[in-house]
Amino acid sequence: MKKRVPIRNHQAESALYGRRAIVSLSIVVIVFLGLLANLYKIQVTNFQEFQTRSNSNRIVVLPVAPNRGLIYDRNGTLLADNTPVYSLEVSPAEVSEMRIAIEQLVELLALPADTSENFYSRLNQPRRFPQITLFDNLNEYQVARFASVQHQFPGINIEGRLQRFYPHRDLLTHALGYVGRINQQDVIRLREQELYAQYAATRTIGKLGIERHYENILHGEVGYQTVEVNNRGRVVRTLDFNPPTPGRDIHLELDLGYQQVARAQLRGRRGAIIVLDANTGGILALYSNPGYDPNLFVGGISSAEYRELLNNTSNPLINRATQGRYAPASTIKPHLGVLGLHLGVITAESRIWDPGWYKLDGVERRFRDWRQHGHGWVDITKAIAESCNTYYYDLSFQLGIDNISSFMGEMGFGKRTGIDISEESTALMPDRGWKRARYNEPWYHGETLSIGIGQSFWTVTPLQLATSTSIIATEGRRLQPRLLRGIGEQNAIELTDIIENPPLVLSDPAHWQTIKKAMQATITDARGTARLAFVNAPYTAAGKTGTAQVVALSDETDERPDIEDVAERFRDNATYIGYAPAEYPEIVVAIALENVGGGGRNAAPVSRALMDYYFANDEEKAAILQAIEDEEADANN
Repeated sequence: MKKRVPIRNHQAESALYGRRAIVSLSIVVIVFLGLLANLYKIQVTNFQEFQTRSNSNRIVVLPVAPNRGLIYDRNGTLLADNTPVYSLEVSPAEVSEMRIAIEQLVELLALPADTSENFYSRLNQPRRFPQITLFDNLNEYQVARFASVQHQFPGINIEGRLQRFYPHRDLLTHALGYVGRINQQDVIRLREQELYAQYAATRTIGKLGIERHYENILHGEVGYQTVEVNNRGRVVRTLDFNPPTPGRDIHLELDLGYQQVARAQLRGRRGAIIVLDANTGGILALYSNPGYDPNLFVGGISSAEYRELLNNTSNPLINRATQGRYAPASTIKPHLGVLGLHLGVITAESRIWDPGWYKLDGVERRFRDWRQHGHGWVDITKAIAESCNTYYYDLSFQLGIDNISSFMGEMGFGKRTGIDISEESTALMPDRGWKRARYNEPWYHGETLSIGIGQSFWTVTPLQLATSTSIIATEGRRLQPRLLRGIGEQNAIELTDIIENPPLVLSDPAHWQTIKKAMQATITDARGTARLAFVNAPYTAAGKTGTAQVVALSDETDERPDIEDVAERFRDNATYIGYAPAEYPEIVVAIALENVGGGGRNAAPVSRALMDYYFANDEEKAAILQAIEDEEADANN
C-alpha cells in the first residue's frame, strides 16, 4: 500500500525559526558585548600598562661609558691618553651564516691570521654585551673598505669609541701598568664591591700598576641615554641623554726625563732603578728593564704575543723595581753600622785587624774578604768606604741574627713599603723562626756572618733599598714612597699628603752623622769603592756599592775568576745605593743590575748619570735627553 505524504505544519516551522534566530542573535550580541568589554579594558582600564609595554618594545635605556681620566707626570707631560679607535662588532643573533661572513671579512680587510680563532674563543665565553668584537683598531682604509660593502653583512657594524693609549710604550709600563678587557674575575670582584652597575658600558679596567690602584678615581661614573630602536634593535634617535661623569686626571711624582735617563743606562742589561725625593717620598723614577708595550693588552693581546712574553727568559712581565728579589750585598753595610752604633757594639773609633779573612772559633772554614790580603786596621768609616767584609763578619757575629732581623724590619726589610701599586714583594728578612719553619733547622753562626755582608737568605727589592737608604739620608725619617702627586685638572691639582711613619730613633743622634760621613768617604777617599764613578762631580754625594755573588766561591781558592771566564747567568749582580747632596740630601738612588759584575764598576756610574741629570739646569737636561734620543735613533737604524 502506498505511503501517504504528511501535510507540512508551517506555523510550527515558523516558530522554530524564530526561536533559532533569537538564540543566534543573542549569541552575537553577547560576543559583541564581550568584545566591547575587552576593548574597554584594553583601551581604558589597562591603558597605562599596555602603553608601557608598547614603549618598552621601541624605547631602550642604554648605559654610556665615562671617559677614563688621563695620567700626567710631575711636569704635566701626558703619560696615558685616550684615543679614538674603530672596532668591528658582530651581533651573533643577527648573522645567519657566521663562519662564511667571518672568513670573508678576514680576507676582505686583511685581518691577522688568528682573528677568527680569537673571535670564536670569545663567542663561547660569557659576555657582558650582545656584540662581540671581531677586530680592534681598524685603520682608515679598513673602515672605508667595510663601509662600502656593509650592506652585505647584516649584524656586523663599525663602532667608534675612546681607548687607552700609552704613547711612551715600555718606558713606563711597570709604573703605570695597563688596562685590559673586563673578564669574569673582574665581574665577580665588581659585584662583590657593589660597583658592577658603574661598569655597565665599560669594556676595560685597570689590571696593573697605577691604572689598577687608582681605578676608582680614573674610571668615572656611568651615564645613560634613552633611545628609540627599530625592529632590528638599531638606534633610530636619542630621546634623552644623561651624560656620564668622566674619570679624574691624576698627576704622578714620576719625571719622564729620569725615566729616559734610566732606560738609557740600562739598555741591554737586566735590572731596576729607583729615584726618590728624599724629603717627600715621591718616586721620581721607577724603571725595570726589560719591559713591554702595554698597548698590547688594551684591546686584548693575542695568544702568540702573550706566549712570547711568558717564554722570554729575561722575564719582562716582572717589575724588578718592586718585585725583584736580590741579595743586597754590601749595600746594607751602612744599615748594619747604624745598628752596631745604636746598640753600643761598636763606636766611631772601634777598630779591628783584617788579615783578609775571618774565622769562627772551632770552625775550620775561613770567611774571606774581597781583598785577598785584607785592609789592615779598620774602623767603621774605612769598613764602609772600602767595603771591608771582615769588619762586618765580626760586627754581625757580635750583633746576632735576632738583633739584626728585628732592626732591619724597622728599616723596612721583609715588608711591603706601602707604595701605591699592588705589584710589590716583601722579599725576605730571615730570622730563626723562618729558618726553623722553612728547613726545620736551627740558625747557625756562619749564616749570621753571611747575613752581615748581605748574602745568604737575605733578599731585598730595589725599592726597599731606596726607602731604607732614605732613612739614613734623612737621619731617621720614614717616608712612605708614593707615585701619586695630585688629582685634578692641570690648573687645579689637589696635591696628596706626604705619608710619614714614626721616625727611627737611635740611642745617640750623632750616629747618623758617623754613618753618613762613612758613605761620603765611599766617593771621596782614595780607596773608596765608588770614587771613580764620581770623579769631578760638581756636587757632593754619598753612597755604598755592592757586589752580590750568584755562585759562591769554593773554599779551596781565594781568587775570583775573571768575569769573561764566567757564564753570564753566573756572574755577580751589581747594586748601589746613594744620595746627594751629601750634606742636605735631596734625592736617593737605588740600583740593581743582574749578572754584570762589580757594583763600583757598573752600578755606581748609573747613579752618577741620574744625579748629573738631577743637578743639571733646564738647558743641560734638554741636551742630555737629546743625546739619548739621537743614540736611540742610531741604534734603531
